[in-house]
Amino acid sequence: MYENAYHTQDLSQLSFLVTGGAGFIGSNLVEYLLKYNAKTVRVLDNFSNGYRENLSAFQSHPNFELIEGDIRDLQTCKDAMKDIDYVSHQAALGSVPRSINDPATTNAVNISGFLNMMIALKESTTVKRMVYAASSSTYGDSKNLPKVEAVIGNPLSPYAVTKYVNELYATVFGATYGTDVIGLRYFNVFGPKQSPNGAYAAVIPLFMQALKDGVPPKINGDGEQTRDFTYVDNAVQANVKGFFASEAAKNEVFNVACGERISVNYLWTTLKEAAHSTVEAVYGPERQGDVRDSLADISKAEQLLGYRPHYTVREGLKLTWDWFKG
Repeated sequence: MYENAYHTQDLSQLSFLVTGGAGFIGSNLVEYLLKYNAKTVRVLDNFSNGYRENLSAFQSHPNFELIEGDIRDLQTCKDAMKDIDYVSHQAALGSVPRSINDPATTNAVNISGFLNMMIALKESTTVKRMVYAASSSTYGDSKNLPKVEAVIGNPLSPYAVTKYVNELYATVFGATYGTDVIGLRYFNVFGPKQSPNGAYAAVIPLFMQALKDGVPPKINGDGEQTRDFTYVDNAVQANVKGFFASEAAKNEVFNVACGERISVNYLWTTLKEAAHSTVEAVYGPERQGDVRDSLADISKAEQLLGYRPHYTVREGLKLTWDWFKG
């Protein structure tokens, strides 16, 4: 992966911190940074949500460092930022259903943990910019399509509340303390290293596991709900572009997506065809807190970050299926 370089800078002179680096998006970003010879790639992760096997290929790399720790501890965040140039803050508790079942832990990680990162950033003398994982869930009950960064609705879940609060803190810290932060509102990211295991796994790895096992997957609702699915390479590109974007991008949030809207039923049909499977899905009730339709306007990211999705959904699905089979 990552034959396409999304930077022109000499990474061998720069040190990066990736929180949640054992997770899905974080470990893919670690792979990119090490591939292009970053001076230091430090991961901070407590492995509550990430997997050690996502980092196993990097353990012997001379430029790789691992801190096993929790963003809910302020001193850990400060220590992790020592001598770092750029931060990618991916550590969070994702999943709308998880946040509905356990809002307290979601709040502690996603809000208190994020605030600790902002305080550590404010006090750092070396970090130039922090890019963080925002979320398309911030659009809430807004019916507007496509989704434009400046127009949001009311949150539909505790998770959505936490990700919106992140944006508010980033804005306030920028105005009050002069911190430099960029938020990336991810839209349904998928790809290699995304786990199908656990109660809160995302739909694409669940579908792929079902195809691999030859068992029917469950689709929530009628399957006609639409999403802007985003291959993980595009999310990594947005992070890298975010590190080095101009001052005009400072303290802004950006949609990270393909700008392509497909239904869950279409997604399942496409994967079935790729797997040459005849397995039929089973349908259950709609999932509480889910939005019905989602489509991103990515023009702001194109203009201020130079973001150009390199992979379509169909191309990403094929690459992910090939990885998943192996």
